[in-house]
Amino acid sequence: MKKIGILFGQETTFPPAFVERVNSKEEKGITAEFVKIDKVAQGELSGYDVIIDRISQDVPFYRAYLKNAAVSGTAVINNPFWWSADEKFFNNALMTKLGVAVPKTVLLPSNQHPDDTDENSFRNLNYPMNWDAIFSYIGFPAFFKPFAGGGWKNVYHLNSPDDFFKAYNETGQLVMMLQEEINFTEYFRCYSLDRKDFHIMRYEPKRPHHLRYVQNPKPVDKSLMEKMKKTISIISNSLGYDFNTIELAVRDSVPYAIDFCNPAPDADKNSVGEANFEWIVEAASNMALRRAKAHKAGQNNLTWGSFIKNFANNKALSEL
Repeated sequence: MKKIGILFGQETTFPPAFVERVNSKEEKGITAEFVKIDKVAQGELSGYDVIIDRISQDVPFYRAYLKNAAVSGTAVINNPFWWSADEKFFNNALMTKLGVAVPKTVLLPSNQHPDDTDENSFRNLNYPMNWDAIFSYIGFPAFFKPFAGGGWKNVYHLNSPDDFFKAYNETGQLVMMLQEEINFTEYFRCYSLDRKDFHIMRYEPKRPHHLRYVQNPKPVDKSLMEKMKKTISIISNSLGYDFNTIELAVRDSVPYAIDFCNPAPDADKNSVGEANFEWIVEAASNMALRRAKAHKAGQNNLTWGSFIKNFANNKALSEL
């Protein structure tokens, strides 16, 4: 019997719906359940052929558990090794090489020294930095956000250099990035499952969280839809995430990738709405079943994006 497990935290709607949907399909020899952990010994099998990870970004113990499970052959969604190495600034840098439009962005050192370091640890860094050049490049208004992480934590909307320095002094040891604001005419949040199943949703990021998914949305221009699908495909296949959301802000008919590293994206029925919830439950269930059927014991069953695979073979970025 092959087992699919889902590892989760405070979610209350998606995990039980996912398990119920998988089991309702009555695929011979495959069952789904909530992950159960009572012992984690190095190199030992997890007991699951597939695990959908919804919580390890917040629980280091779970991240270590998932890496151990992956080494033993479990198909972990999303790949815990890549997710541990990934961050938003790198993603933006990669997209500039792949022809995906992204906001102008600069990386900044933390305002306060990390623990166990002092000024000698930063002797390679020119300080003060060339703030005038940075501000001229990015412009204002701008967004100031951590280079890694999510959930809109420690995100600032800035209108001037004075706003920047006030915010910078509040960020402590966080490594931050300053990013151009895209003055958009349309905004979309897009589910990407298995790097091929895409669900594009109109989204209003300025509304309260539970009202951001537009109900009864107007149709999307065909040309814009094709541009967005191409952008989503490039991002999904280069990074290799099997369960992700990608946010696109449209300026002058060009979709800009704003936020596209969400490997445990919101899937709560109360915020995404009934229709979007139905799509994500069905698509995630089908993906998990495909991965369970393809699972081979004792082998690497993780997904790796084209960036990693092609770089390992010394291929050019243009071949991604």
